[in-house]
Amino acid sequence: MVGPRPGCVIITGVNIGRRTLLGTGLAATAAALTGCGRTAPAGDAPVWAEPVATEQPLTTPGAVGRAIQPAPSPRAVTSAATPAGPPYAAKVKATLTKYLVPTADNPKHPGYAGAVALVMQDGKTRFSTAAGHALRYGAGPVDLPAAKRVAMRTDSIFDLASLTKVCTAILTLQLVDRGKVELNAPVQRYLPEFTGAGKDKITIAMLLAHTSALPVGAKVTGFSTNTQRWQSVMTTPLVKGGVPGTTFRYSSVGLMVLGRLVEKLTGTSLDKAVRDNITTPLGLEDTGFLPLKWVADKSRLVATDARTSRGLLRGTVHDDVANILGGVAGHAGLFGTAQDVAVIGQMLLAGGTHHGRRILSADTVAKMLTNVNKGKPAIDADRPHRTADHGLGVEINQPWFMGKLASPTSFGHTGFTGTSLLVVPSRRQVIVLLTNRAHPNWSWSNPDTHRVAVHNAVAAG
Repeated sequence: MVGPRPGCVIITGVNIGRRTLLGTGLAATAAALTGCGRTAPAGDAPVWAEPVATEQPLTTPGAVGRAIQPAPSPRAVTSAATPAGPPYAAKVKATLTKYLVPTADNPKHPGYAGAVALVMQDGKTRFSTAAGHALRYGAGPVDLPAAKRVAMRTDSIFDLASLTKVCTAILTLQLVDRGKVELNAPVQRYLPEFTGAGKDKITIAMLLAHTSALPVGAKVTGFSTNTQRWQSVMTTPLVKGGVPGTTFRYSSVGLMVLGRLVEKLTGTSLDKAVRDNITTPLGLEDTGFLPLKWVADKSRLVATDARTSRGLLRGTVHDDVANILGGVAGHAGLFGTAQDVAVIGQMLLAGGTHHGRRILSADTVAKMLTNVNKGKPAIDADRPHRTADHGLGVEINQPWFMGKLASPTSFGHTGFTGTSLLVVPSRRQVIVLLTNRAHPNWSWSNPDTHRVAVHNAVAAG
């Protein structure tokens, strides 16, 4: 669902927002939960000013609560939009540049170090621009000298975070098309190891719609093998009082389970299933798991965290649980470019085809993009006013990230690292915003602010 989540973690049956959990210093608990394994910040971060171009730590003893003194620093690199751009081009570029420094609604830190925005119209890329840096900070975090920073490019490769879930949903729906899976069948029909009280009522569709009553997190620490870790995922209990099929609760566990379903029924690993059934048929050469193995030009990799015990993350998945599981999971782990993400959105907008290649049947795409949660309540500690509107693997009509482009037919998804995909059928548009807002510290800003601002800029164009 989101960038700054996924969802609510469950501790002794109590719903706790992810931001709240991490802010309390419960790092050990957070690290044990899928999609929630971020180390809590060590104290309050200093007030931000344009960083000193040195390799000194940004947080030093006695620095808490006072600004880092500004020093001369080159302006963040901003690429030009495509020539003769659309009417919204200048507004989007200005919006991207705005969040490279602190703003009135986020005065202590910049919104992100860098970003890429892309708009596809009628199946063609009409606008693409990059701003800022793919790498700005070193581990510590420390502010890198200008010579060591790496400018953002329109073809930079991002950790897509929960946009991975969209591909897992597509793979699952392909199994529906092939007659290997029924949406309303219980998960246990295909995965008998998916055990626990009340879980026999959970269907494939519920996992896709986040109404399974599973929590966001599963314990994966304290085990010596991946077999044991996955067994823990599959036996994750329902939230206290949860009834499958009744309430929207964002759950990474559900997509992790679907990833295992894909592996079992395709007979291949999830990374190969994505390659064989999505990226290769669509001609996507810059999307996949474990990018350090296939990206030749490492300067294209966008950095994320630079403050945890894991050190600077660049080409290694930011999600701690996906990392513990080996970097490949149904909820997180994919890396890709804005252009590749847009093609996936365009394929769905076109009813399941792209350049003559059919990925999903038109009927299945129609089901995927239908709000299957009408009338259901939503429980979301981070976004208490959100609705349950959701398709089979995509968010529907969510103003909290879609802004003025939200509508009953608008659909998309977000990712914790600052990524988002939005498809607006009424405008025949696909809008992709990829930022590295988790670089160097995910707690520095709320990525929904940037998403809404960019989407509103496109809407006004």
